[in-house]
Amino acid sequence: MINKEKKVYDNILETIGDTPMIKMSNIASDFPCDVFAKVEYFNPGHSVKDRMALKMIEDAEAEGKLKPGGTIIECTSGNTGMGLALAAVIKGYKLICTLSDKQSKEKMDILRAMGAEIYVCPTSVPPEHPESYYSVAERLNKEIPNSFYPYQYDNLSNRQAHYESTGPEIWEQTEGKITHFVVGVGTGGTISGVAKYLKEKNPNIKIWGVDSYGSVFKKYHETGIFDENEIYSYITEGIGEDILPKNVDFSLIDHFEKVTDKDGALVARELAKKEGLFLGYSCGSAFQGLRQLKDELKPNDCVVVLFHDHGSRYVGKIYNDDWMKDRGFIADTEQTVADFIRPNMNRDLVAVKTEELVQHAIDKMRSSDVSQLPVLKNDELVGSIDDAHLFQQLVDDAEVKGKLIGDVMGKPFPVVDHNTPMKELSKLINRENSAVMTQWHGKWHIITKHDIIGAIG
Repeated sequence: MINKEKKVYDNILETIGDTPMIKMSNIASDFPCDVFAKVEYFNPGHSVKDRMALKMIEDAEAEGKLKPGGTIIECTSGNTGMGLALAAVIKGYKLICTLSDKQSKEKMDILRAMGAEIYVCPTSVPPEHPESYYSVAERLNKEIPNSFYPYQYDNLSNRQAHYESTGPEIWEQTEGKITHFVVGVGTGGTISGVAKYLKEKNPNIKIWGVDSYGSVFKKYHETGIFDENEIYSYITEGIGEDILPKNVDFSLIDHFEKVTDKDGALVARELAKKEGLFLGYSCGSAFQGLRQLKDELKPNDCVVVLFHDHGSRYVGKIYNDDWMKDRGFIADTEQTVADFIRPNMNRDLVAVKTEELVQHAIDKMRSSDVSQLPVLKNDELVGSIDDAHLFQQLVDDAEVKGKLIGDVMGKPFPVVDHNTPMKELSKLINRENSAVMTQWHGKWHIITKHDIIGAIG
């Protein structure tokens, strides 16, 4: 039963922050220590970005950069846009968001529903390209009077928001026992703001940032080199960058861990099934990064991993089986023998009988372009003939063509049930067995090595 003090708020912005921390008992059961999730989708905009979006707007108002009736213009992966949309609705501003085309349709639809105007820009261009979502936002800011471009990447109000709210909440919720903080890194505001606060409380706390393959953060942190060869397109949303935002304070971060697109997606789905946490793409990446570093942890450690946003923004992506299959992240439902046979149900089996001559078998193999034949007697499978077997017999005895098949045939091909998975079926194909047989709907069917290769391909 929920026992929470009731309170009436003046507007939705007052509900930002004070998000819960939840112990992960199932997915982290193999960890040597306690692991807690700071679940940021409890913010009204369903992401951690609500905190910094409001802070950037309030600071801009205080500094006179944003005036009544103005337009907010921001490049975003969607979540910051949602936080800005909440502030714009309550405070009476217009909002324009530029997004890269890799962002989910759900994010774009939600922003439009909140009254934002959307510009979708190509992902595959460098930041300085005029069509990048950075450049389009900058251009619109210059063209539109009374507009404000927060530019979350370099706006230090971003990390200050987390220094003032997220960091203190984590310290209080763990009663100062936290030893490791783990979070995906995009603009760098969350990790740097929280890290600054926590390290002021205890400089021994480890700060681990999670990065994507295709991003520059990890190598730059370790070498000081901004390597453009590290930059390439990736699918994960919200973390990793092809620039170095001013909000990333590398001196506060102890380690960066890279996570693949596939692992991030799979672990997000795992978190939903094991913890009941329906989370965004980068949340899966954050936990996977922690999982990869599990051996660094000790029994008395207290780990907090921050989960950025809600899974509702990725229903058409990582929570969609077809999307996952198209990218090879999950396999198609495993085929059975019946699935393979069904399209060929009416195809006649090419076979020979025991009383036929070997020459007849050779002719059938040539005319049907097959390498093996089952041998039947009274519709029962009694033997087999294949080209390798015949070749050796013909080399030993040229007169074998005139012999009965029943006298020279090999053992029957293995028989399997029509519900046998194709993976199991493939184990039966070897040097001794070039095919398997199954009986379905009163008919014999043959599946050869070449058939299986075609199905797998």
